[in-house]
Amino acid sequence: MWTISDFPAYGMLSGWTTHGKLSCPVCMESTKSFYLPNGRKTCWFDCHRRFLPHGHPLRRNKRDFLKGKDASREYPPECLTGEQVYYERLDGVNPPKTKDVGGNGHENKKPGYGKQHNWHKESIFWELPYWKDLNLRHNLDVMHIEKNFFDNIMNTLCRVNGKSKDNIMSRMDIEQFCLRPHLHIDTEGKAPFPPFTLTEEARTSLLECVKHAVKFPDSYFSDLAGCVDMDKRKFSGMKSHDCHVFMERLLPFIFAELLDRNVHLALSGVGSFFRDLCSRTLHKNRVQILKQNIVLILCNLEKIFPPSFFDVMEHLPTHLPYEAELGGPVQYRWMYPFERFFKKLKGKAKNKRYAAGSIVESYINDEIAYFSEHYFAANIQTKSR
Repeated sequence: MWTISDFPAYGMLSGWTTHGKLSCPVCMESTKSFYLPNGRKTCWFDCHRRFLPHGHPLRRNKRDFLKGKDASREYPPECLTGEQVYYERLDGVNPPKTKDVGGNGHENKKPGYGKQHNWHKESIFWELPYWKDLNLRHNLDVMHIEKNFFDNIMNTLCRVNGKSKDNIMSRMDIEQFCLRPHLHIDTEGKAPFPPFTLTEEARTSLLECVKHAVKFPDSYFSDLAGCVDMDKRKFSGMKSHDCHVFMERLLPFIFAELLDRNVHLALSGVGSFFRDLCSRTLHKNRVQILKQNIVLILCNLEKIFPPSFFDVMEHLPTHLPYEAELGGPVQYRWMYPFERFFKKLKGKAKNKRYAAGSIVESYINDEIAYFSEHYFAANIQTKSR
């Protein structure tokens, strides 16, 4: 058994808080994330070179990542078993149990919280006798990771106000942590135009192409043209599946003539990775290739985008191939079927004042009707036959 949830719910189910410096539940205290003083946020910039093979030239690169940093002697975090997590990590902290504190996260934190660990409670699932034997207990949801990754890319490329990862504060962080003088704020307080954003002509060309030229088979995709806002010059109202299809089918080639070659290749690598990861069949040798590819893809992105671009959602894909190796194809471990089921349940709400009770009554009536159909003669047509 395992759990399937979005990332905030992951923290409630596992007992490991999914925000802050230690928000990655796989790296845990071995994370290399750090705080951006100007952007006032935690970032995972230059945290992925340690996953590269030893001797890889990017490990010795002191210019394109954190300035002056050599990652030759850094090692990736250990993939812990369930017993290691319980006896070596959780048992040493001894957080309160779920039944004692509830699930709201308002309990008193143990010493070292947020610095040495992120345990805010001991999950009730540890009471299951076999839970310690599982290496995959809580699934990282590919659906939400893919959507958040895509939103960050498009908002930054299109320079969406308030959502772009490139702003004055991020340029100040670049000047402090990176050797990229072409992106530093000049003496007049102006920020140079970056190579990872679209020009006005390129953005117009992209929106018009998606609105008028992109076509998919019926029932394969929603109305993507309706997600193009030409007035505000951005994409809006895209659902998770819209981002899923755009990421895997359009991202690998749509920026070929709109961005520099190195930026286009880095973005196309992201789309290709998610397309391969979400395939219906996964071979073990292919998963090993995905493990290597995603590290190179993220390193290539780190050479282009500012540190503020890399939040935990850009870091989590590093661990997705490992979970696919343990749990199999993502179709059995993501939120899409549950989101569709939730939509059906919401459609049953007739009384908005008592929505939950209305859904329960309607669902029970449907079950009673389905059960009663078995008592009708075979020649009588019913709803399910």
